[in-house]
Amino acid sequence: MPLTVRVATRADVPVLSELIPASARALSAGFYTAAETEAAIRHVFGVNLQLIDDGTYLVVEEDGVIVACGGWSFRPTLYGGDQRPVGADDAPGDTAKIRAFFVAPGQARRGIGGLLLEACAEAARRAGFRRLELMATLPGVPFYARLGFREVAPVVDTLPDGTRLRFVRMERTEPGRGRVPGRFAP
Repeated sequence: MPLTVRVATRADVPVLSELIPASARALSAGFYTAAETEAAIRHVFGVNLQLIDDGTYLVVEEDGVIVACGGWSFRPTLYGGDQRPVGADDAPGDTAKIRAFFVAPGQARRGIGGLLLEACAEAARRAGFRRLELMATLPGVPFYARLGFREVAPVVDTLPDGTRLRFVRMERTEPGRGRVPGRFAP
């Protein structure tokens, strides 16, 4: 079956709540220690209902099974799930944020993440955004670099349990003349 991309709904949350930690554990090996990965799952990686409610979180399905998830946001929050969003979610920003990309173990390196990213980038372009920004995990850096993102700065986030988690802030400019005036309305 071909891959299909659709907007996530709250009904997808139970599946996403299993896929996200499984993806993090499998794809973080060699980049983060097991303790760092588990701390990230507790404090950073997780479902963000605001993205789902905004209609900007997507899932990729293969034969009716969700194999990946990720989204974009017009809000200033750069990363984090419901358990600990990093930043404020109360005002629209001028840059679309690429958020919470996870691919099911065994499905990585099949082009699914690239398909998902381009669907998010296209939706952000349609909403008038001309710049994308994200906070990449260490295993995500090579993936995003292949898709035209450049590294802006390394970031260390000290989690509530004291774990210091390394990320890289990245960005990509989209074709066009800058953000179209007006507020995104889902």
